[in-house]
Amino acid sequence: MALQVGDKAPDVLGLDQNGNEIRLSDFKGKKLALYFYPKDNTSGCTAEACSLRDGYKELQAAGYEVVGVSKDSAKSHQGFIAKQELPFNLIADTDTALQQAFGVWAETVRTFIHGDSPYHLYYQRRWYHREDNRSERGENKRPC
Repeated sequence: MALQVGDKAPDVLGLDQNGNEIRLSDFKGKKLALYFYPKDNTSGCTAEACSLRDGYKELQAAGYEVVGVSKDSAKSHQGFIAKQELPFNLIADTDTALQQAFGVWAETVRTFIHGDSPYHLYYQRRWYHREDNRSERGENKRPC
């Protein structure tokens, strides 16, 4: 059964693109935006990742850290991070265990989950997309 709002989330989330273990306890005292997406380098998933990338400083200023999760391999994540200049880690959930725990495996919509406690899920949204206004802000990030 998938986690519900108020449930205690698992401490060990998985391994990132460099093989480092990511734990919720690493984010104690911070807010964590844990977002799930189906596949690296697809149009929708790339747009979502780039939206989070472009808003990363704002999210950090609000006290959030960002970690992405998909079933892609660590090698695929490394390429995706380099190509899109992503400033956050991606978990290689190749066995989909984390996605199943959060009830997002096989969904076609993106899921954005965040909490102010690294131990309890307090809010779940189905998507996150930041309005693209890079040119208005004078930023030169390349579009996705």
